[in-house]
Amino acid sequence: MCGIVGYIGENQAAPILLDGLSKLEYRGYDSAGIAVFNDYNLEVAKAKGRLSVLAEKTDNGCGVRGSMGIGHTRWATHGEPSDVNSHPHLSMSGRFAVVHNGIIENYISLKKELSGKGFEFISETDTEVIAHLFEYYYNGDIMDAMIKVINRVEGSYALGVLCSEYPDQFIAVRKSSPMIVGLGDNENFIASDVTAILKYTRDIYYLDDNEVVVLKKDSVKVFNKDKEEVIKEKFTVDWDVSAAEKGGYEHFMMKEIEEQPKALRDTISPRIKDGKIVLDDISLTTKDIKNINKIYIVACGSAYHTGVVGKYVIEKMCRIPVEVQVASEFRYCDPIINNNDLVIVISQSGETADTLAALKEAKNHGARILSIVNVVGSAIANASDDVIYTWAGPEIAVATTKAYSTQLAVIYLIAAYMAEKLGMLTSGEYAKFIEEIESLPDKVEEILKSKEEVQYLASKFFNCHSIFFIGRNLDYAVSMEGSLKLKEISYIHSEAYAAGELKHGTISLIEDGTLVIALATGQELFDKTVSNVKEVKARGAVVMGITTEKHENMEDVADYIVKIPATHEMLLPSLTVIPLQLFGYYVASLKGCDIDKPRNLAKSVTVE
Repeated sequence: MCGIVGYIGENQAAPILLDGLSKLEYRGYDSAGIAVFNDYNLEVAKAKGRLSVLAEKTDNGCGVRGSMGIGHTRWATHGEPSDVNSHPHLSMSGRFAVVHNGIIENYISLKKELSGKGFEFISETDTEVIAHLFEYYYNGDIMDAMIKVINRVEGSYALGVLCSEYPDQFIAVRKSSPMIVGLGDNENFIASDVTAILKYTRDIYYLDDNEVVVLKKDSVKVFNKDKEEVIKEKFTVDWDVSAAEKGGYEHFMMKEIEEQPKALRDTISPRIKDGKIVLDDISLTTKDIKNINKIYIVACGSAYHTGVVGKYVIEKMCRIPVEVQVASEFRYCDPIINNNDLVIVISQSGETADTLAALKEAKNHGARILSIVNVVGSAIANASDDVIYTWAGPEIAVATTKAYSTQLAVIYLIAAYMAEKLGMLTSGEYAKFIEEIESLPDKVEEILKSKEEVQYLASKFFNCHSIFFIGRNLDYAVSMEGSLKLKEISYIHSEAYAAGELKHGTISLIEDGTLVIALATGQELFDKTVSNVKEVKARGAVVMGITTEKHENMEDVADYIVKIPATHEMLLPSLTVIPLQLFGYYVASLKGCDIDKPRNLAKSVTVE
């Protein structure tokens, strides 16, 4: 959601800014802009629409000269997408240019105050308030102005600020919105995400909340709000540059679907040693686990769906009650939590605003926080008591695939780790589970080798107006993710229902030709799901069944069958989700949708 890139060095800034912004397109945006320092003036170029419009407008950056600048891709929150509402925003005198990710919650009162002091606003954005505040507080010292600004604004922000009176440096700050600093050779960077600058440097600083960074071409200094210098730890990114590039695939999403076997191996293998799960990442002792009263799993979107799987798996294996809540609701429901509760927070980016706020709410109640994230040094990781990283590598497509799969893998590891400590598994059961979880990458590869079968089914149903997903227990949890994948990239209406709930109202929507995708992989509830398939078939539905190689009866009732390999029942979601991801992808492709950048969506949701 929105993207920031900043550069200072010996090269022309604008082409580097445009290149960096192109790596952030996956975050979701509807306009883009750059500001470059040029002969004591700030030159701004911005445009509604795709980044290609801005690139054409600036001759791929060659038309905007200067070696220091900031750039932004905007996802509209305040004001419609337009050239005027695009970032960067200038102060009234043109002395300051500002890019901003996040939301300023008190911007209305600040706007009224500034208007009363003679400041004129030309946009509908909250960000223009920040530009005018810099102008108002500036007394010749940009650091003083920055401190005064951040002491006045409320909400979340990552800011990059140019001042025409500072030709050799620019300044940035973050609070509850992602911002990293890239360290180069006679050049330095800021960015919302490391993918924007990976081409230029692998050495970075992660900024903490309310840390201000001053960048010159040959130095980077970080300060706290008291203007005291902060010594930062340098991190080196070990991702291969190609991991953030398409590598010959038409879309990042398909590349990332195909990368799931590797991502699963990278996440699982280092954590199984000598036949035992070893979670060196966390400090939970056997005593801590035995004292857990209740587990909350808090997340948004696909990560929430991971949590629903987690509820079934942890309760089954550990016999600890688990409650799954959407992060945006959790903080407002006055949750009943105490210091004997464990809160598992799941977020791909580690910066999801609602999830971060829920984490802080849980900590305020004394709960222990275990986070599952993909980004080292992210806000959620830093705020947690324990963190387990999913080694998925960069995920560029807005619709998550490999991040979801690695989150599932970590949930399995946590569940089995705790079950073994609690004595809930025999040695034989534990060994069998380890064997099966280690085989998941190979079984995912096996499914992917038959992806043309799913492509054929997509060709038959890509014109559907509404599709229903049904399943029970773990199959229902995966149905939710399959439905989301389809709707977010193909724009086809779809819903997921617990199969037994159909007769309580929803079955009235089934008519001749309605596609129902029925998941029936578990042994215990297989016959019941088959009965539900018969119910929708009797009302005219066309049924695509997804089941395992062990089940033959599904072929008697479903019109089309997709089979997955058999595995431990708790691990089935990792296999069932693969054909659902493929189906969503192929349907969207046949419809001609913008698969990697679906309309209205953002990869990292950093505003509430």
